Amino acid sequence: MDIEHWRREIDDIDAELLRLLNMRARLALKVGAIKQAADIPFLDADRERSVLQRLQEINDGPLDERAVGKVFRRIIRESRRLEAGIAS
Repeated sequence: MDIEHWRREIDDIDAELLRLLNMRARLALKVGAIKQAADIPFLDADRERSVLQRLQEINDGPLDERAVGKVFRRIIRESRRLEAGIAS
C-alpha cells in the first residue's frame, strides 16, 4: 500500500471525527439548555476532571496521557463555549 492509501484512510477518519465532534457539540447544547434552565453553572470542574481522567485511563495509545489531555481539554473548552453561548 502506498502513501495515498494511508492518506485516504486518514481523510476518512478525519471526516468521522468531525461527525462525532458535531454530535458531541449538539449534546453539549442540550446540556447547556438544561444548565441554563436550572441556573447551574456552565463550568463543572469536577466533571471535567473526571472526564479527562477516565479518558486517560482507557487510552491504549499510541497517544500518550499528555496528548489525550490536551486534545480533550480543547474539546471540553469548545463544548463549554457552546453551552454558555445559549445564555448569550
